[in-house]
Amino acid sequence: MLMGTPSAYSKALLWFLLLVLSSPAYAQTSAAAPDRGGTPEQRTARAFEKARANPLMLRAFLVRMPKGGDLHNHLDGAVYAESRIQAGAQDGLCVALEGFSFAKPERLTQSDPPNPVCADGQVPVAQAFRDQHLYDAIVDAFSMRGFVPSPGRTGHDHFFDTFAKFVGTDSPHVGEWLDEVATRAAAQNEQYLEIMPTLDFTHTATISKQIGWREDLAGLRGDLLAAGLHDDVAVARAVLDNAENLRRTRERCGQASEAAACKVQIRYVYQVLRGFPKEQVFAQTLLGFEIAAADSRVVGLNFVMPEDGAISMADYEQHMRMIGSLHGVYPRVHISLHAGELAPGLVPPEGLCCHIRLAIEKAHAERIGHGVDVIYEERPYELLKEMARKHVMVEINLTSNDAILGVSGKEHPLTLYRQYGVPVALSTDDEGVSRIDITHEYVRAAETYGLSYSDLKQMARTSLEHNFLPGASLWSAKGIFTRAVAACSADSLGADKPSSTCPAFVKTNEKAQQQWELERRFREFESSF
Repeated sequence: MLMGTPSAYSKALLWFLLLVLSSPAYAQTSAAAPDRGGTPEQRTARAFEKARANPLMLRAFLVRMPKGGDLHNHLDGAVYAESRIQAGAQDGLCVALEGFSFAKPERLTQSDPPNPVCADGQVPVAQAFRDQHLYDAIVDAFSMRGFVPSPGRTGHDHFFDTFAKFVGTDSPHVGEWLDEVATRAAAQNEQYLEIMPTLDFTHTATISKQIGWREDLAGLRGDLLAAGLHDDVAVARAVLDNAENLRRTRERCGQASEAAACKVQIRYVYQVLRGFPKEQVFAQTLLGFEIAAADSRVVGLNFVMPEDGAISMADYEQHMRMIGSLHGVYPRVHISLHAGELAPGLVPPEGLCCHIRLAIEKAHAERIGHGVDVIYEERPYELLKEMARKHVMVEINLTSNDAILGVSGKEHPLTLYRQYGVPVALSTDDEGVSRIDITHEYVRAAETYGLSYSDLKQMARTSLEHNFLPGASLWSAKGIFTRAVAACSADSLGADKPSSTCPAFVKTNEKAQQQWELERRFREFESSF
């Protein structure tokens, strides 16, 4: 019992209350009190603004946020170096001590696991698990980790050189790689991936060399098909069958204990290597169209390899003509093209003139990968308006644009695209090489460009609006995410109990299925605030 006069009691009580109210514990409790005003989306937007004050809190917020899809994801570059070291050791590969490239052994001794006999200057990859310096050196060689530019050695050079160090070691492990990227996507509330694999085209390259090049593309197509190019379609489909079976096995899909990654839907965009002679590029492009026409899992086609390469630059317009010609034969095959992955100084000024425009107008590209040099193209503002009018989406890869081209911040055209109404969505490009994930790109976009929760939500929806899945969109107008199609207009999108007409519409349209699922995830996410 407190002794003293009433005034003393009042003073003591006052001091006690001031002490409690000003204590860190009380302040934290007050700050954590739920904010229940407004709609769930408004509350979520306020929570995002609070999280923005701290990069770690922003990451924690955005890793949970539904992100739709990643439409620009190279499988070769998505795999982390640690996974490749593990696979290389299992396969009995060797690694060169200079440059740290993987190589097949001269021979394998009979043992379990196999014991490789390596050439001079090489050691077994498995030795990396006993030599931390070797392990670290391989990781650094296979990625941008710790890379510092030096005279004659740019980020561009190191980034693209990584692929040659592990090329040819993928074949038995494609299913593992699919599982890796799907598992990473599921952990970040991502639901859809369009992955670019490099499928074997050895036979196609051989017959293209035998037939040679000529300008008559229709006749050249006929000769390649007559020589057996279509046989490689079955080979590619078998690779995908085996990879997907292994992925489902690893993720225990269909079982009671199935992994969350099972719910990540994967489709493929066939990638053509454009840094080779014209006859081979055309033959592989034809093979890509043939595979996509025969297998619904392959939803589109893209051209890869450095855009500033000597052949890529010299033959670029011819490449666009190839695609445009074949598009007329296979009009249902979608096209997304790496275009404008260039910057001043990387090529001569005239080299920046027109790659994005040619991709759209000659090759019928529906999406553009990177699009960094748009403002350096001829009549750039006309081009931006054309892209907005045609709803040509740009796949934005902030981290790789910085690492490869040195373009970031205000020098990057993301803000310009948004200003002109060009649809944009964030993607990873090569998350394993860059040592990032899709959440990293959302954090970077929010911090660098001051994007709001509404802006990021728009990008997530845009990714699914512009995916290459068949069927109609859930939205009645392209790029306007406020009004659903008539069949679902009476529904609260993503709700557990849709109207009588909406389920039939969603069931028969794969694109709408993914969009409905995204809205369901947004409802669930926003209800937590």
